[in-house]
Amino acid sequence: MSGLRQHVHEIHVRTSGQGLYEFTSEVVSWVRACGVKTGLLTLHVRHTSASLLIQENADPDVQRDLDAFLTRIVPEDPSLYRHDDEGPDDMPSHIRAALTATTLSIPVVNGAPALGTWQGISLFEHRRAPHCRTIAVHLIGE
Repeated sequence: MSGLRQHVHEIHVRTSGQGLYEFTSEVVSWVRACGVKTGLLTLHVRHTSASLLIQENADPDVQRDLDAFLTRIVPEDPSLYRHDDEGPDDMPSHIRAALTATTLSIPVVNGAPALGTWQGISLFEHRRAPHCRTIAVHLIGE
């Protein structure tokens, strides 16, 4: 029996404004290169105004609808928030990140993340301005 191995990595996702940015293929390639057959993959976005999602990646309307829904429930209305240090989209971005996930855990089975047929891993950018977002990646398994 072989022992558990751990691997760490960073993924950088460049955004051009609000929306979802899929990076599934980069994650799958990295997991395969690590050679772990069975384990647990953890992804964590190192920002307070972006989040991570596992969501359908076949129909772009799903991603557009998710973005539009969050925009409706967390509007950019300066009269609603005190915090506006970085502009009118600052506090709404923090709330959107709080309502979604900043960390994901995904089982690794047969050397790949155990995602469903239509599931993809995306960074959800909540700010209007372009950013380079850093995702810390950890894999443990054998």
